Amino acid sequence: MAVKTSFFFLNLYFFVIFFTSPCYSDPDQLQDFCVADLNTTTTLQNGFPCKPVSQVSSNDFFFSGLTKDGNTNIFGVSVTAGNVLSFPGLNTLGISMNRVVYAPGGVNPLHSHPRATEAGVIIKGTLLVGFVSTTNVFYSKVLNAGEMFVIPKGLVHFQKNVGRGKAVAITSFNSQLPGAAVLPATLFASNPAIPNDILAQNFQVDETVITSIKSKFGSS
Repeated sequence: MAVKTSFFFLNLYFFVIFFTSPCYSDPDQLQDFCVADLNTTTTLQNGFPCKPVSQVSSNDFFFSGLTKDGNTNIFGVSVTAGNVLSFPGLNTLGISMNRVVYAPGGVNPLHSHPRATEAGVIIKGTLLVGFVSTTNVFYSKVLNAGEMFVIPKGLVHFQKNVGRGKAVAITSFNSQLPGAAVLPATLFASNPAIPNDILAQNFQVDETVITSIKSKFGSS
């Protein structure tokens, strides 16, 4: 009888721990909103402190930054971010959006978002969208205006304009600040620089090739 009782309480213990522990899901918000105080000098930990409610205005909940095209970079792409840094009302809400504009032939280079899954919709033009799984399987498709894509969190991916004119996409993330590790910059323009011999050994090329690539990013 004692064995059965002990077994019952052991199962009850694991049931309570598994189904009630707060570590298994994010807690619900305890306030309506937490508009980011971007001027804080407090050490940040997973978000910005809240602006006092008395200082919150309607403008904190509206953002017009995605209405205009930005300047294209060396890859022929411009990314306008609507994240917590530009739109403080997103703080603690776990969402953000980008407007991405692609010149003809432009490519949003290989990159990953360490903190978010990405979903996007093509607004204009034609894009080749692709990502690589952790088992090195490449998934891709050519998409036209009105079609959507999803990139699982943390996976390396890209978009390339394969149409005749400009292309535009709106992307969304389940993070207020998804982050972006852009592979060309990460590998060849880090500060301090990754040693040339390390890169050469990884890519199985001569160090002169690495030096040449780094020169395109103003690095050596």
